[in-house]
Amino acid sequence: MIIGHINFLNVLPLAYGYAHVAKDLQIVRGVPTFLNGELKAGRIDLSNISSIEYARQSDELLILPKICVRADDAVTSIVLVSRKPIEKIRDEKIILTEKSATAQRLLKIILHESYDAAPEYVTRAVSVEEPVDDDATAALLIGDDALQIFLHRPKNFYVYDIGSEWKKLTGRQMVYALWAVRKKFVASEPETFRATYKKILQAFEFGIAHKADAINSVLPTKPFTFDELDKYLGGAIKWNLTAESLDALKIYYRKAAALKLIDAEPALEFADV
Repeated sequence: MIIGHINFLNVLPLAYGYAHVAKDLQIVRGVPTFLNGELKAGRIDLSNISSIEYARQSDELLILPKICVRADDAVTSIVLVSRKPIEKIRDEKIILTEKSATAQRLLKIILHESYDAAPEYVTRAVSVEEPVDDDATAALLIGDDALQIFLHRPKNFYVYDIGSEWKKLTGRQMVYALWAVRKKFVASEPETFRATYKKILQAFEFGIAHKADAINSVLPTKPFTFDELDKYLGGAIKWNLTAESLDALKIYYRKAAALKLIDAEPALEFADV
């Protein structure tokens, strides 16, 4: 079984667990949009993916129970960096990171419903060093880059946490990523799938139990302190998929469908584990 792994700090405990108690798993690493495509093409069998991607591939996928990436309020690793206050954005150009599908649509919902804005959206690479290109008013960043900007805010820019904006709009938490498996694989190799799922849970549990070691393992290569990552992992970011978080996810899908950002609100179908 070939497994995708989004190579962001928000799943650092799982990455640490993979390296220590699940070394036999065959893992492909990448950003969300890459793994979304690999799963759709059938080149990987199971992955954590952008939650919006489940809506786009729901006919082919099953959700894995118990695990997700979510935030009750501020997510701190999805931010809009703007030259002007968010309430003054109207039809200006906004650059969307090419790394995430969920965050792109989340921002469009928020700007439309909360601020009655209709910007021109352009998808291309963004960077921490130059977060907003000269031809744009704002840019959406995700992952480690966004976390760096949230914690070390650039001068002369407004920074908005998209999780906080979603909470303000809906009063709900947000599920940013799910784990999903291809239906065809489960149908053909159910025991292999269940054994793999068990290993993923074990790896996650190991990483969470050894969170301090996981954080220390990446500090030499990351622009963060131990305390910053300690507060982020398990603080802002949570990994348990609850009934309340699923209700919030349905609201996200409903709003995305209403704005025609997805074809339809999907039914949530879970793998038998």
